[in-house]
Amino acid sequence: MVFCVVADSEIKDIQVLPECDIAIFGFRGLGEVDYEKELKGESEKFEDAAKLSKKSKCGLLCGCRTVSRGLVRKSVAVSDKGKLLGIADMNHVIDCEEYKGGSALGFFNVNGCKLGICVENDLLFPEAVSALAACGCNVIVAMLEEIRNNLPPLIIRAYSYLYGIPIIMCAGKMAYFADITGAIATSSQNTTLFEVSLKNCYHIVTTRRKGLIEDLKEDY
Repeated sequence: MVFCVVADSEIKDIQVLPECDIAIFGFRGLGEVDYEKELKGESEKFEDAAKLSKKSKCGLLCGCRTVSRGLVRKSVAVSDKGKLLGIADMNHVIDCEEYKGGSALGFFNVNGCKLGICVENDLLFPEAVSALAACGCNVIVAMLEEIRNNLPPLIIRAYSYLYGIPIIMCAGKMAYFADITGAIATSSQNTTLFEVSLKNCYHIVTTRRKGLIEDLKEDY
């Protein structure tokens, strides 16, 4: 499956995407989206994203800031071949950040691929990635508005190896791809193609616990 990461372009400026299964735009793709203006038809940013996904016959994820009655969220809009599937919001707001947190995992079936979505701070919480892995995701997409240090690439590399899920990250003007072997690829190009092999690799992991049920046979 081919993923196309467009790190630093607006949706409206892209006429044709490279041939791919799923395209990923950074936060510049849609900028700020006001739900009220979208509903009134005063803006058509979500529609523009859906139209591009239809024209390119692919799934499309796009970072944005969404505004609802004065509340601002960091979000990812998800479209698939012309249809807006939904919006994934950042769930974890740290300290005095100005954003409103979401309340659900970002999990979507896009162009036949089960995608998990981590928005900004969510990447810092292993339980979010663990939950997406338990849901059966094929790939996780991490969306960061900017990259402030070298930790995010290290984090996705560790998650990918530990949970056995390829992770693609768009962070500022950079694109990253970590596979389940622990390898990582980095690109500073505005448009980058990553070919991802969707594999389910499992191990049997057993543990011993004391107690739980009285009539279990003792084992020493």
